[in-house]
Amino acid sequence: MLLGLPVSVILLDCIAAAAALVYAPFLVVAFARLQLGYDQAAPRAMFERLPAYAQRATWAHQNSFETFMLFSAAALMAFVTGVDSEPAGWAAIAFTIARLLFSVFYILNVPLGRSLMFAISSSCTVSLFYFSLMAVNG
Repeated sequence: MLLGLPVSVILLDCIAAAAALVYAPFLVVAFARLQLGYDQAAPRAMFERLPAYAQRATWAHQNSFETFMLFSAAALMAFVTGVDSEPAGWAAIAFTIARLLFSVFYILNVPLGRSLMFAISSSCTVSLFYFSLMAVNG
């Protein structure tokens, strides 16, 4: 039990939260597009006209897709292998928080913060893979 919840619930909740966070930066992009006058005929052509913060939000959105795939695989692997350790639960929680902060730092153009959050979230994903492999391989 971690925070009063089984680790399995935390893993699944963090997958759902991470999926939602993939789209959080896109809300900033949508706001910027509306400010410019959304071009429904060529939405991707608008990228060059977006303000710098919205361009960074687009990149944060794209990076979120990339990291979500690996995290969800790692968290599902931990779930399926029955990993039930506090470190695994904290890794899933830390990933989710780090990814939220990654997007914030990316949009606000804080490269050191963004890089640190990327490193933390990546290490959380790796640790979930490790916990799963240790669970099945002893």
